[in-house]
Amino acid sequence: MFKGITKRWVLNTLCAIVAVIVLVVVSLSYVVSTYYYSSVEQNLNGRSVEFANILSGFRSDMDQTFTSTARDYVENSPHKERMEITVLSHSGDILVTSTGFTPDKEEPMPDYESARNSSSGYAKWVGKLSSGEKVTAVTRIVKSSDGNTICAVRYVSSMEATDKLLFAAIAIFIAIGLVVIALVILSGTYFIRSIVRPVRVISDTAKKIAQGDFNAKIDKMYDDEIGDLCDSINDMAKELGASERMKNDFISSVSHELRTPLTAIKGWAETMHGTELPDKATFDKGIDIIVKESTRLTGIVEELLDFSRMQNESMILRFEKLDILAELDEVLYMMRDRAISEGKHLLYDQPESMPAIMADKNKLKQVFLNIVDNALKYTPAEGVVGIQVLSESQSVRVIVTDTGCGIAPDDLPRVKDKFFKANQSVRGSGIGLAIADEIVQKHGGNLEIESGIGVGTTVTITLPVANS
Repeated sequence: MFKGITKRWVLNTLCAIVAVIVLVVVSLSYVVSTYYYSSVEQNLNGRSVEFANILSGFRSDMDQTFTSTARDYVENSPHKERMEITVLSHSGDILVTSTGFTPDKEEPMPDYESARNSSSGYAKWVGKLSSGEKVTAVTRIVKSSDGNTICAVRYVSSMEATDKLLFAAIAIFIAIGLVVIALVILSGTYFIRSIVRPVRVISDTAKKIAQGDFNAKIDKMYDDEIGDLCDSINDMAKELGASERMKNDFISSVSHELRTPLTAIKGWAETMHGTELPDKATFDKGIDIIVKESTRLTGIVEELLDFSRMQNESMILRFEKLDILAELDEVLYMMRDRAISEGKHLLYDQPESMPAIMADKNKLKQVFLNIVDNALKYTPAEGVVGIQVLSESQSVRVIVTDTGCGIAPDDLPRVKDKFFKANQSVRGSGIGLAIADEIVQKHGGNLEIESGIGVGTTVTITLPVANS
């Protein structure tokens, strides 16, 4: 019946509250009981002191006026209807009683016996008579001025009315305690349900998301921490869905990227493997395409391997002091023929010198190749790709600008995310910029991208200079 949060609440909170309420009810009952019984005793004690003061003026209970004085006081006492008053001789015989009847001598009077043996001459007894009635009795020994015992005054009061008041008070305390417990249970149950139900919904939705249903969504029920958790899970599902779509696009794109060079290689290999040997021009063209596509295929595989290393954080860089101009010039030399064949202008104003940098030669070339390749890829025929190298106090900046289609403002913050492609119509795996950004960061630099639709894109690579 109870499990999880509900079980913990019942065991920890509700049990503790019930224990506290029970303790409070018991304590209040004890306090009230003590107060009522003490009030009765104080009342009886006050009456006994008053009567004892009247009788203490006699020398003994044998004085002629002693009995008449005691009887007059008892018969005229306004309290005789609520308590029984008895005067006993110094030997223990009953002289006067407010009931008018001779008491049963077999009725125990433990308070009288205790008072006789007490140095204070006073004793109290709470108990039941032989009839079963519960009473409180007090006895006070009356002594003369010379210290001789004259008599004993005994007051007995029934506790039935007091017990009824006491039971009523205790019943009220118990009723209040039960009401408080009921309110705690009702409010606690509502509160627990307000947590358990959303948590169950969140748990079920999380299972759906774990099984690949990224369209699963949680309806926000409360504007609190639970609501924030719902928003977070909905955002997570949205991001996972987007990542899943990008991953699928990446797989499709990579498959296409791999298929294209493989198809070319296979086609030309089959052509050259025919029964008749092709002429030299065809043979040279075939070999050239096979080499070119094999190089392209190798580049794709290396890019995938770099991405895998980046994901596993196992990418190793071998730093050495480099001339950034020499490395960039080598890359541009490799890309110049492509720019010419595609009818694009590759402009590079090479400065005379630049400070040396500490970098991994191969990885740095990979970054430059990736950035220039992207610039050419997105630049139309007759477009311009410009490269600048600028020196600052502690860094070197390589700026690559193109006059291509540009990147939409909504896509610009995500172009360095893995798998993301702003333009699906252009070849590429969607991980090149992510790898380039990771390599630049591992060199202690940064890669910034600025772009506008129809204006073009500017990529700025900033690298720290080597310490002299």
